[in-house]
Amino acid sequence: MARGDRGLEIHEEIRNLREELRAAKGRIEELEQRVEHLRVSRRVLMNLLEKVEREKVTLIHKLEKENIRLQRDNTRFAKWIFSKNREIVKLQEKIEEYKEKA
Repeated sequence: MARGDRGLEIHEEIRNLREELRAAKGRIEELEQRVEHLRVSRRVLMNLLEKVEREKVTLIHKLEKENIRLQRDNTRFAKWIFSKNREIVKLQEKIEEYKEKA
């Protein structure tokens, strides 16, 4: 192989290596941008998750208070029904007494 041919081969190899290096640098930049986008997306998702968690805690607290209120109302209603039932029984007893006297 002639000395000039070897020089051309080396020159060609250097040019190929430079192109590969340029392509690798471009790929690295593209991957760095994707990593940055992923970081931003992760922050957005974490913020949304924290917001949803806060809303869930608030809703649970509200539902617990509503449950306590409903239990209290239910107890009050049950006592009222029991009281009215006693009144009915007393009235029925009076009616029976009245029928017996008549």
